[in-house]
Amino acid sequence: MAISPARTLRPPAVAGLFYPEDPVELRASVTAALAGVATAAGAAAPKALIVPHAGYVYSGPIAASAYRRISRLHGRIERVVLLGPSHRIGFRGIALTSHAAYVTPLGTVPIDREACASIAALPGVVELDAAHAQEHSLEVHLPFLQLTLGDFRLLPLVVGDADAAGVARVLERLWGGAETLVVVSTDLSHYHPYREAQQLDAATSRAIEQLRFESIGPEQACGCRPLGGLLHLAREHGLTVSAIDLRNSGDTAGGRDRVVGYGAYVCHEHPREH
Repeated sequence: MAISPARTLRPPAVAGLFYPEDPVELRASVTAALAGVATAAGAAAPKALIVPHAGYVYSGPIAASAYRRISRLHGRIERVVLLGPSHRIGFRGIALTSHAAYVTPLGTVPIDREACASIAALPGVVELDAAHAQEHSLEVHLPFLQLTLGDFRLLPLVVGDADAAGVARVLERLWGGAETLVVVSTDLSHYHPYREAQQLDAATSRAIEQLRFESIGPEQACGCRPLGGLLHLAREHGLTVSAIDLRNSGDTAGGRDRVVGYGAYVCHEHPREH
C-alpha cells in the first residue's frame, strides 16, 4: 500500500471532554498527576508502557504512574509508537493516518511519515483517517508524552480487527532501539460492581504479566488487540511486563456500582529471570 502525502493536521477531538482544553490548565493537571507519583529509584527505563485512556479525572493518576517512569527520558526519545483500540468505527486491520501531525492544546506532534511508509506494505495495515478522527484512545496520551518527553515524532496506530501476531509483526518492524518508545492504550473491565471488577482486573493483570494474551479478550480489556500484539512480541523475545498500578474508577472519581478498571504496566527488554 502506498501512503498518501501528508496533508493536514489532526485537531484535538476530546479536549474539554477527556482532559482540559485550556493549555495552562492542562499543563497544570498533567504536572500535578505526575508529581503525585513517587519516583522508582534505580528502576530501569522501560521500553514500552501499557496505560489507560479514560478521562483524566478517572484514569489520569494511573496513567501518571507509568509516565513518571519515563520522565528521565526527556529529550532522549525520538519516536513514540502509540497503539490504541478503535471505539468509533469498525474495520479490519491497523490504521495509519495521512495527517502530517496531531495537535493538542500543548502544541503540535509531527507524524513520523518515514515510519508510516516502513509498515505500509505489511499485511493488515491500511490508511484510514476516519479511524483517527474522533478516537480518544490515542489522543489522551499525547499531553502526558509532550510533558514527559519534550519533542518527538509520533506513529499513531488505531487497531481494529487484527490478531496478536499481525500487531506483533508491525511492532517488530517499528521496535527500534533506545530512541523508540512503545505505548499501548487500554482500559480493563467495564461496568461491573467494584469488588467484582477488582477480582476480574486482578486476573487480567496476572495474565498481562504472564504474557498470556490468549486469555485477554474484549471483556477483560477494550484494547485487547493492541495489547495482545505487545504481549505476543514480549513472549517471543523474552521481555518482561510488570504491573505498577491497578485501580478502577471507584478508587478515583466515580461511584462503585458500575466501575471501569485501569492498569499501568512497564515492559523491559532484560532477560526473564528463572
